[in-house]
Amino acid sequence: MINKIVLSMASLRLLSGSLEIIAALLMIRFNQIEKALLVNTGLAMAGPLILLATTTIGLVGIAEKLSIGKMLWVVAGVSCIFIGILKK
Repeated sequence: MINKIVLSMASLRLLSGSLEIIAALLMIRFNQIEKALLVNTGLAMAGPLILLATTTIGLVGIAEKLSIGKMLWVVAGVSCIFIGILKK
């Protein structure tokens, strides 16, 4: 039997991959640089949200197995990832 948390994480990743494929097809269909950039911008906003949601689900799933100290390290690491992604 598949773990519900793993299934949720995998489902979000499948959704993310499907969005990537749909975006690529839209870029090809529109065949215009400006519209392709708009589609790409939408993906750039969706990517971090899916990363955050997937990470949150995973952390909720292992929260009872981690000590407070280890959980703080994980949160610090995820924060560093987002700072690196969102900094210009």
